[in-house]
Parts: sequence; structure tokens; C-alpha cells
Amino acid sequence: MNIFIREMKANRKPLILWCIAVISMIGASMGKFVVFSTSGQSINDIMGIYPKSLLNMLGISSFDLSKAIGFYGVLFLYLILISTVHAVMLGSNIISKEENDKTTEFLFVKPVSRNKIITSKLLAALLNIIILNIVTLISSYLVVNHFNESDAIFGYIIMLMLGMFILQLIFMCIGSFLASSSKKPNNTTSTATGILLITFMLSMIINMNSKLENLKYITPFQYFKAESIILGYGIDAIFIILSIIIIGVSLTGTYIFYKKRDLSL
Repeated sequence: MNIFIREMKANRKPLILWCIAVISMIGASMGKFVVFSTSGQSINDIMGIYPKSLLNMLGISSFDLSKAIGFYGVLFLYLILISTVHAVMLGSNIISKEENDKTTEFLFVKPVSRNKIITSKLLAALLNIIILNIVTLISSYLVVNHFNESDAIFGYIIMLMLGMFILQLIFMCIGSFLASSSKKPNNTTSTATGILLITFMLSMIINMNSKLENLKYITPFQYFKAESIILGYGIDAIFIILSIIIIGVSLTGTYIFYKKRDLSL
């Protein structure tokens, strides 16, 4: 069986579950927007009672929460967390699972090079994150637009999904790099997820303290902030460059280490 097709079939059920989780999260969260907007009290007034530092940490302080797109901007922080966790786990598992499942021999009896094996696996992982991204895009637009009154939101959502897609690529490649370079494949998923969560927490700390703003270059979660996109600042070119560098280095490392490592049967 073609390696690409095999990987797609192996990840079909998990992908469906992740898509359901994203759709449910968008629907439930925007449902809260309806509750707030019909309560007779301004959402912005409700949020105003909380400390500014807390609102900054959650990425809420600059949004007009009385608008659907502003409320969605808050939700986006958690959507990218879900999508990047999926991506980093996918990148790690798709490389290391042959050793974890003791199915390495299945690949090596085939007349294919390691480069072709890793390329097929990465393409399957890429298609998985593209599908999750498209599902998030469509469900986001349909749900947010349902509650939207007059704002043009499609451009904002497209930009947000572009940023999310780049973050997915970053963490997918980091996961695959760690899986290829590690001598203990059983630990790579937890290590990759740990790195993701550390960078996520660092991003929240930076939001709380402007004196730490220079640290934003070392955490990808600062690269494509909903606040910058929705408020019209766009995406900084330096973050695009840094993303390309991280992806390029991680992919190169994945191929180099995968070709050199001794895989257990």
C-alpha cells in the first residue's frame, strides 16, 4: 500500500475527532456571545471589572467584545492552541510510530528510500493540518457571520487562518524534527507537546508584561496575534521570515537525522 495513503487512513479517525472538537468549540464559544449580548449589560463593561494584566494575558484587552469578530478574536487564542497541539503530535507520531508500534520492518522491506518514506509521511501530515485548517475556516466564518451585524469579517478570518496554518506548519515540523533526532521515540510526543506549552505560556507572560516584549521573537504564538490582525496592523514581515527559518531548519534536520538514525525493528 502507498505510504501516503496508509498514513492518511491511519490518521483518519483522529482527524475527524479533532475537527469535531474545533467545530464544537467554535459553536459553544460563540453561543456565549449570544448570551452576553442579550443579557442587557455590555460585555465590555463586564470585562472591565477584571484586572488589566489578566485581560492582557488572555489577549482580551484590545477587542471590542460587543462585536462578533472581537469575541472571536478571544476564541482564536484557544483555536491556535488546539490546532498546534494537533500539529505537533501529528508531526511527532507520524515519524516515531513505526518504532513505537514495531512496524519498521513493514517499511524497510519495500523498495523505497528513506527520503521517500519521510516525504510521504510529511505530505500526509501536511494534508491533515490543511483539512483541519479548512474545517476551522469554514466553521468560523459560518458561525461568526451568523452573529455578525455589519462588519466585513471574511478578510479577517482568512488572515487569522493563514497565521494559524503557519503555526501548524511550525509545530508539525518541530515535532517531526524531535522524533527524527531522538533516540527515545516513546518520549518525543510528550517532549514536543511540552515545548509547545512552554512557548504558549511564555507568550501569555509577554502579554502581561510589556518589558518582556523582546522575547516575542522566540515564541511563535506571538507571531500571528489576533489582536494585530483584527485591529488592522496585519502580519509583521519579520515573523514570516522567522517562521520560514524555523520550518526550513526543522525540515532539514528531520531528513538528516531520519536518514542517519538506526531504527529498531
